[in-house]
This record gives sequence, C-alpha cells and structure tokens, in this order.
Amino acid sequence: MGAQGEGRFAVLNADHHVGYSQPIGGGVAFPDHLSVTGVGFDVGCGNKAALTDLTEADVAGDVPRLMDEIARTISFGVGRVNAEKADHPVLDRIAQASFYPGKSVRAKLRQRAASQLGTVGAGNHYVNLAADERGRVWVGVHFGSRGFGHGVATGFINLANGRRFDDGELKLSADAPPVLLPARSGLGEAYGEAMALAGEYAYAGRDWVVARVLAILGARSVEEIHNHHNFAWRERHHGTELWVVRKGCTPAFPGQKGFVGGSMGEDSVILEGVDSEASRAGLYSTVHGAGRVMSRTQAAGKSRMRWACVTGDWAQPPRSHKPSRCPLCGGKLVRSRVQVSPGQVDWPAVRERLARQGIVLRGGAADEAPEVYKRLPEVLAAHAGTIRVLHTLRPLGVAMAGAGTVDPFKD
Repeated sequence: MGAQGEGRFAVLNADHHVGYSQPIGGGVAFPDHLSVTGVGFDVGCGNKAALTDLTEADVAGDVPRLMDEIARTISFGVGRVNAEKADHPVLDRIAQASFYPGKSVRAKLRQRAASQLGTVGAGNHYVNLAADERGRVWVGVHFGSRGFGHGVATGFINLANGRRFDDGELKLSADAPPVLLPARSGLGEAYGEAMALAGEYAYAGRDWVVARVLAILGARSVEEIHNHHNFAWRERHHGTELWVVRKGCTPAFPGQKGFVGGSMGEDSVILEGVDSEASRAGLYSTVHGAGRVMSRTQAAGKSRMRWACVTGDWAQPPRSHKPSRCPLCGGKLVRSRVQVSPGQVDWPAVRERLARQGIVLRGGAADEAPEVYKRLPEVLAAHAGTIRVLHTLRPLGVAMAGAGTVDPFKD
C-alpha cells in the first residue's frame, strides 16, 4: 500500500511489524534526506540465494551430514569460532574510510568488521538448503553488516544528537521520530559513504558464506540472486528524484529478482517485480519475509543469564554478582541461561514437527518457530499484481544460532 504526504511517499508491505522509528516491512521516500533509523542498525541486511548444479536426488540421505558440516564451518553469533579467517578488500576500504572522526574509532570498527566478516549472527538470520519445484538444490542466506553496521548507525545517531561518534548507543523508543540527515550536508554525505561501505561489507559476508556452503556441497553456482532490504537508494518515482529508505523491504523493479524466506518450517520463494499501477504506487517494493506476529518474549518467555559451575552442582542466584569461583568446589564458572517465565511456543514439539516434515534443523529457538510468523503465501497474495513468483523452495535443512547464543547485533 502506498501513501503520499508533505512531498514524501511511503509503502507498508504485508509483512510489516513494529520497528524503530519506521516499520519493518516499510519504505519511505524523502526528496533530500537520509533516515539513519529508517535504514536501521543492521545496515545492508539482506538475502542471497544461489541455485546449484545439484538435484535433491544428489543429496538424498546426506542432508544431516551436510547440515552438521555447515553448522561447524559457518560461525553463528558475535564472532568467528571456526578456524578459517575470512578476508576481503572491503576491510581495507573500511580502514581507509574518511567518515570516521578519529583513528581510534577507525581501528575499533575495522577490527570488529574483520572478526565478524562471514559470520551469520543470531535471531532470524540463517543458512538453508532447499529444493525447488524441479528438484534443484538452492543455498539461501540471510544476514547483514553485523557489528560494523551497528557501529555506523550508532555513531551517526550520536552525531545527529550532538554527541560524539563513539559515545555508546543512544537508547531510542520504537516510536521515536526518525533521525534525518540532509543528504547534501557534510554529515549526510558522510553517512551515505558509511552506509554504502556497510552495504558492500554485507554483500561480501553473504558471498563468503555462500561460497563456503557450495564447497561443502561440492557444488557450483548456476545463478545467484542478491538484495539488500535495509538500505537507502537514490531513485526516481512519480517524476521526482528521491531517497527511498527501505527497512525490511525488498526492491522489486520490473524484472528484478529477489529471494524471500519464510519461517524455518515453510517454503521460501524466488520472485521478480512486475510493472503495474500498484507497483509504481508502492515504490517498486515488496516483502523481505513473512513478518512476525509474536514478539520474542511472547514466544520464548523470559530468561536471564547467570553463572554456573561446570560440574552442574551450583548456579548463581538471580541478580547476584559473579563470584570468582564455584563456592562449592572452587571450579570454573560458565555462562548459563535460566528460564524465568514460560513462553507460548512449545519448542520441543516444534522440533519434532519439523523432523516429521523432513527438515533437518541445526540450532534455532522458540522465538524463531514457524508459529511466530505470518504465512508467506498469504503475505505474497497481498502483493498480487506487483510481483511474480518464479520458484518455490521447500526447506531441506536450516542452520541458525541456538537459544544460548548471545549476539547484540542480531537484528
């Protein structure tokens, strides 16, 4: 659905839900401004799908082993846990970028970018294997610019509020007004440079992960489809040059292909934009996923991290300080999560259901269960006449971060 007001245009897609200062699943067009909070903290978050030269028959019976290898090779969470170090020329460009206000900030963000390049993160970010209607195997991934993009967004929100770039995150309520920067100002141009760099970094990370999964499969890529859905583009709509800020919103110009994932237990699609009056009104934009209907806390309940002895004989009482060693045996302490209140999702039952469907799941948690999302076919039906579904991808295996993974950059 498109709307116009005060010289601006906006679209709200069928997968929309609440987001900071701009709905996730929405796009807003500004003649002369960039919205830092509109793009959001995971700058350049997006999807990539690669069609392989394998068929479902080629991997029959081998999916559990392949998913085990994917889960071991690809890092989920904050940093890299596998031995292989990812590298890319974008890291040099991050180190040399001109938008940083000081060398110490440049060094910190460059180090974070290097340590997290090719890591998938947590939340709704994933690696999956799927088969289309012809039995061809696809690799799909969803994640963004990780801690580097988060640092960019945090820094420019601080600068826009008269703070220093590295003052730490300024907490904003979900209904806070957008942080807008005049695109032609020094600050706006600096943010545009930083946003573009974070987008390039996100592309590099998704390319790296897909390449590693293809190597695990012993496959080659036949076709690749790659889009951001947290980004701002300079585009022409309704006869006007505009900055289109899309948050959880996929560009879908006529003939432009996109990969849109469903939940861990349901089909994904490869689609393309078509030209129509509705497409033009909607800024040639479409969904990026199914869209949540349940918050993470509703789904999983409340839990709290605590320290526990590696022997399992002692756990820290809630809200107490960390002791140096276990008070019972003097042993080492590890981080442990304790459930405080139950959620609405029966996670063991979900895992059993997915297994019966033949879906091999590695990781995942109650807050990403299929029931916390809308049904993707219904969401796509709301966009009839603006997109065309080219392929439907049935999940074979899904790898995500587990419930215990701590990741401040997951969304």
